[in-house]
Amino acid sequence: MKKTSIGGQAVMEGVMMKNLDRYAVAVRKPDHEIEVMTDEYKSLGSRYAVLGLPIIRGVVNFGESLYIGLKTLSYSSSFYEEEDYEPGKVEQFFTKIFGDKLESVLMGITMVISVILALGIFMVLPFFLTNLMKGFLPSYSIRTLIEGIIRVALFLIYIWLISKMEDIKRVFMYHGAEHKTINCLEHGEDLTPENIKKYSRLHKRCGTSFLLIVMIVSIVVFMFIRVDSLVWKFVLRILLVPVVAGISYEFIRLAGRSDSKIVNTLSKPGLYLQYFTTREPDEEMMEVAIKAVEGVFDWREYLRAMHNGELED
Repeated sequence: MKKTSIGGQAVMEGVMMKNLDRYAVAVRKPDHEIEVMTDEYKSLGSRYAVLGLPIIRGVVNFGESLYIGLKTLSYSSSFYEEEDYEPGKVEQFFTKIFGDKLESVLMGITMVISVILALGIFMVLPFFLTNLMKGFLPSYSIRTLIEGIIRVALFLIYIWLISKMEDIKRVFMYHGAEHKTINCLEHGEDLTPENIKKYSRLHKRCGTSFLLIVMIVSIVVFMFIRVDSLVWKFVLRILLVPVVAGISYEFIRLAGRSDSKIVNTLSKPGLYLQYFTTREPDEEMMEVAIKAVEGVFDWREYLRAMHNGELED
């Protein structure tokens, strides 16, 4: 099986696919037609050598993925806004100030709020809960392990809860379509709904796996924080989050390129979690995923080169 550089995500009634500096989002509109928008985004890592170094590139990639993800999600949801919607006074006020840049400003604010909430729920809360155990559990290593277990538990509960929401179930079906389409391509078959439906909806390079690995890696990294000050323990946890994300990215990157037994074994927890964040898609969803791939990738030429042995391992 050959690997590709294609990755993506599910959006509202659609799929975003990204290949190198190009990305495309395909959306099934209310009239059932498929709309495709393509654009380019040159990674900071390709523009500045230092940002392409191991660990650092993981932090950069995470931020850029979040930005593109929010942008394409906003694009897909625009097809489902109410026709009689009129902006309120607050929105009109900010439109006067920022003009055409309002959407970018709002995305920036959304990114910041999302990161703060994530840090608060999955990093800060477990830390303070385990700190309450200090009186009857003096071992820092054991408390750190329990902190990590609480963090993973909160993440799993969050995934389970949102998987029960009807709107999210459809997003997870498109998520499944994204994975199955990439798996079909990497196995060298034509991208047709008939072929795609044969393949797994799980993929080792999935963002769900990345987030779970972040939770696990944080346990190991935080074990090395050996300071007495409660404030410094808290501050260092926040400062080390980019390091944790960078290490996790390197593992996901390796997992996407390796079929070794060790890597496959370590990848299994993330793959199992994808049973919650993906659903089996219908044929129309697979058609949308194919359109998204075609917006960034000539899959027919790729398969021709694969079958002729022209691709490097």
